[in-house]
Amino acid sequence: MTTAAFNLALRNPSTFILPKSPNPTKLRVCTLRCSSATANVVPGLSERPWKTSDARLVLEDGSIWRAKSFGASGTQVGEVVFNTSLTGYQEILTDPSYAGQFVLMTNPHIGNTGVNFDDEESKQCFLGGLVIRSLSISTSNWRCAETLGDYLAERNIMGIYDVDTRAITRRLRQDGSLVGVLSTEESKTDEELLEMSRLWDIVGVDLISGVSCKEPYEWVDKTNSEWEFNYSGRDGEAFHVVAYDFGIKHNILRRLASHGCKITVVPSTWPASEILKRKPDGVLFSNGPGDPSAVPYAVETVKEILGKVPVFGICMGHQLLGQALGGKTFKMKFGHHGGNHPVRNLHSGHVEISAQNHNYAVDPASLPEGVEVTHVNLNDGSCAGLAYPAQNIMSLQYHPEASPGPRDSDYAFGEFINLMKKVKVNA
Repeated sequence: MTTAAFNLALRNPSTFILPKSPNPTKLRVCTLRCSSATANVVPGLSERPWKTSDARLVLEDGSIWRAKSFGASGTQVGEVVFNTSLTGYQEILTDPSYAGQFVLMTNPHIGNTGVNFDDEESKQCFLGGLVIRSLSISTSNWRCAETLGDYLAERNIMGIYDVDTRAITRRLRQDGSLVGVLSTEESKTDEELLEMSRLWDIVGVDLISGVSCKEPYEWVDKTNSEWEFNYSGRDGEAFHVVAYDFGIKHNILRRLASHGCKITVVPSTWPASEILKRKPDGVLFSNGPGDPSAVPYAVETVKEILGKVPVFGICMGHQLLGQALGGKTFKMKFGHHGGNHPVRNLHSGHVEISAQNHNYAVDPASLPEGVEVTHVNLNDGSCAGLAYPAQNIMSLQYHPEASPGPRDSDYAFGEFINLMKKVKVNA
C-alpha cells in the first residue's frame, strides 16, 4: 500500500523588490515543495480492491472499446447485434439462433436475477459473447442457482461490462451490424484484432449444421403446469409432428406438446423421403442461426415436403419457406432482436407484442401469386408472417412461444393444430 508523505521545506528567505515602486517593499516569499515517499507495502493490500479494464471490443469500423471482462477469457470473433429485451437474458444466451454473434443488451443492468436451469432454451450456449453496461454485483431471485459470471465461465462464453452500450447501439443502428473481436489477451495488438474482424464474415456461412441435433429423438416435455395458460381446444386427439431442428428452442417443443402433439425432432440434414415415410400429421421448420441462402440443402428439403403435409415455419423456417416458394430473402441493416416488437395480424387486425431474433427477412414482392402476407412488423413494415392455403402452409418470422405479451401469439400453435385437423378430416 502506498502512502504519501508531504515534506514541506522553507527555502532561505529571499527578498523580492518591486522595481517601479518609489519605496521598495521587501516581501518574504516561501516555496512549497511536495514529495512522496513509499511506505512499506502491507501484504494482501497491494492491489486495487476494484476490477480494472482488462478487455477490448474491436469493431471492423476501427473503433476500440475498453471494458472489464467476466465469464471466460481469450479471443473471439463474431457479429455484434443489439437486443432490446428488458428481461430474459438466460433465454437469449441459450437460443441457438445467436450462434456466431455477440449480443449487446440495451438494458443497462444485467445479472440481478442470476440464472436457473428451468429457463434454458437449449442444452448449451451458442452465442459468441455477451456485451453489457452494468454487471450486477449480487443476485436476488427465488429460482437463482448461480451467478451469471459463473454460468458463462463454466460454458466458456466471454462477457464484458462497463462499456458504453448506448454508443455502440447508435453505431450499429447507423452503420448496420458490425463484425467485432472480443479479447482479454494483452499480447494481441489493436491492429491484430482489427485485422481479425475485417477478415471474418458471417454472410454465406452454414451455422445451422453446428447447432442441429445429430440423431432423431422424441420430445415429451410439456409446458410446466405452473406456467401453462392455455387449456382450451384439447379434445384428446394427438397429432404427430416432425420438427426439423435448425436450432430449435425447447419452448417451441413444449408448446406443441402442451397442445397435444407427439413430436419427433430430426437433424437439419434428415432426408424428406424419410420424413414422409413416417406419415406425420404436420412438419415444423424451426428457428435457427445465420443466412438462409447458406443452407440450400434445407431449402431443397422444404420444397420436397411442401404440399404433402401441413407445415409451420418459425423464424429461419419462415425464411426457408419463403425461398422454397420461389421468393427471395435479404440481410437487414441491423435485424430484429428483442422482446418488444409490435406485429399486426392482418387477418384479425390485432397487434401482438412479439419476441424476435433474426438478421434476414423475406421480400414479399418476390413471392408468387397465392402466397399471402399475414403479419407485418410495425417498426419497419417488413414481412412477419406468410400463408399459402392451397398447400396448407403457415409461417411466422417471430417467436410465438416466447410470450413477451405474454399470450399474444400462442394462438399460432392452435392454428397449426386446426390446419392438421382439417387435412386429416378431409383425407
